[in-house]
Amino acid sequence: MKKKTISPIEQKAKDWLYERGVTIKDIGELVYYLQSPYHDELKMEDCEYHVEKVLEKREVQNAIITGIQLDILAEQNKLEEPLQEIIAKDESLYGVDEIIALSIINVYGSIGFTNYGYIDKQKPGILKKLNDKSSGECHTFLDDIVGAIAAAASSRLAHSAEDVE
Repeated sequence: MKKKTISPIEQKAKDWLYERGVTIKDIGELVYYLQSPYHDELKMEDCEYHVEKVLEKREVQNAIITGIQLDILAEQNKLEEPLQEIIAKDESLYGVDEIIALSIINVYGSIGFTNYGYIDKQKPGILKKLNDKSSGECHTFLDDIVGAIAAAASSRLAHSAEDVE
């Protein structure tokens, strides 16, 4: 069997997620959180598999590298005002971070909207850590991107389970 070739953008997106403290396992745990009530036999490796499949999508990779880069620039105080303060403080009325997340959610259909809304409100697992402002790191975009990847992977899993049934 031929090994899948990973594109430079996909590799960069995965590297940056890892460098910012987010693993495939972390996102898989969010998928498990969302889907375990509906699938008695759900395994973590299934959740991680669907996360990996979502990360193969170019739209998702572009969202990751864009959002993380903006978070890093805000940490380094390299954005012009008023954008610098808006992103650094993760102002609630900004909303562009959620718009980038929506571009990920749309990849697997409308079920992603409810998954994302729920997980964004609950903030379990890695999302709680990313929302902790005491670290000094800026995750204005990353928390929404990670939640969106989990929501999309959860939607993908739900669609594939439906196909099996």
